[in-house]
Amino acid sequence: MENKQIPKATAKRLPLYYRYLKYLFTSGKKKVSSADLSEAVKIDSATIRRDFSYFGALGKRGYGYDVEDLMNFFSRQLNQEQLTNVALVGVGHIGRALLNYNFQGQNSIRISAGFDVKEDLVNSILEGVPIYHIDELEEQVKAQQFEVAIIAVPGDYSQDITDRLVEAGIKGIMNFTPMRLSVPDSVRILNIDLSNELQSLIYFVQYSDSILDDDKV
Repeated sequence: MENKQIPKATAKRLPLYYRYLKYLFTSGKKKVSSADLSEAVKIDSATIRRDFSYFGALGKRGYGYDVEDLMNFFSRQLNQEQLTNVALVGVGHIGRALLNYNFQGQNSIRISAGFDVKEDLVNSILEGVPIYHIDELEEQVKAQQFEVAIIAVPGDYSQDITDRLVEAGIKGIMNFTPMRLSVPDSVRILNIDLSNELQSLIYFVQYSDSILDDDKV
C-alpha cells in the first residue's frame, strides 16, 4: 500500500473484513462474493467493492474472491504478522477491564505495560502485564519502543499524559477519557467515549424514524 491513499472510512472497515474472512477460512470456505460479505458484515456490496477497488483487482468477475488469498492480503495490510505492543496509562476500572481482555484472539496486538500512580499497583503484575509508576512513562516508552498507547486516566490529567507520550515518541493514542486531546498532526487519536456512544444509541432508538443514514445525508 506504499504511496496509496484510501478514505478513512474504508480503513476503519478493513479489520471487519479481515475478521469475517478469517472466520470463513477456518470454516473451510474457499470463495466468497461481495453479496455474501454484504449479508455477513451488514455493509452494502457496492461499498465493499469500492473499498476493495482501492487495493487493485482482488477478485474475479463471475467467481468472486478467494477467501484465503483475500484474508492473507488484508492480514498484510493490517500488519497481522507483526506483534504490536501497546502501553496502557491508567489502571483503574476501564484499564483493568482492558488488561483482562487484552485483545484476546488478536495475535498481533498486546498490552505489554501498564502505568499508574497507585502504590498498591506499581511494581505488580496484573493479567501477566507489568505495572510501572507513571514517573517511568517516558523511559519505558522509549526502551520498549512503543508507538501506540491507551489512555484511561481521569480527564484532568489526560492532556499532560498525552503531551508526555507524544514527546516520548508515541504515534497513536486510543483515548478513553471524555476530554478531546490536542496532538501534532503526525499523531493519530481515536476517542472512545462510552457515555457518549450510549447516549447516541438511546437517541437513535427513540428517534429512529427521523434519523438519516450517512450515505443519504
